[in-house]
Amino acid sequence: MEFLDLAKRRFSERNFDKTRPVEEEKLAKILEAGRIAPTACNYQPQKIYVIKSEDSLWKAAKLTHTYNAPVVLLVCYDMNIVWKNVREDGYNSGEQDASIVASSMMFEAEDLGVHSVWLRGFSSKLVAETFELPENIKPVMILALGYPNGETKPSPMHSTKKELSETVEER
Repeated sequence: MEFLDLAKRRFSERNFDKTRPVEEEKLAKILEAGRIAPTACNYQPQKIYVIKSEDSLWKAAKLTHTYNAPVVLLVCYDMNIVWKNVREDGYNSGEQDASIVASSMMFEAEDLGVHSVWLRGFSSKLVAETFELPENIKPVMILALGYPNGETKPSPMHSTKKELSETVEER
């Protein structure tokens, strides 16, 4: 399948079948897509926590709406590994690197027929406390994965896209 077709087909799933697990071989491919994703200077600061036990899924659902996903990937980065820009005080590539990793996993999931939704409606501090993350590990987002529960369709806003001329400008 062409990448643009895949990207157009993918949408945020908000109605997972929590009784249907994601197959381990598919999960392994999704995680591999994150492992090989580009990161600044190839430092690979990403840290991904696979959440699928009943207790851990319950904890994640208390932090943000996970839509009954049977697998949740908590995508973080390691402050000790992340690339830092010496020309700009305080800047690091952690959130960008983690976002690229998450995007790669999201599109691999779609290619495998596994639905996903990108989640960020949580407190990083509460996530770190709840999952007892080391101080150097910074949560960026959650990627909920699974199969739809019955009828599934994109939100009405899914196909509303601005014209390219509104978002791209040549200089």
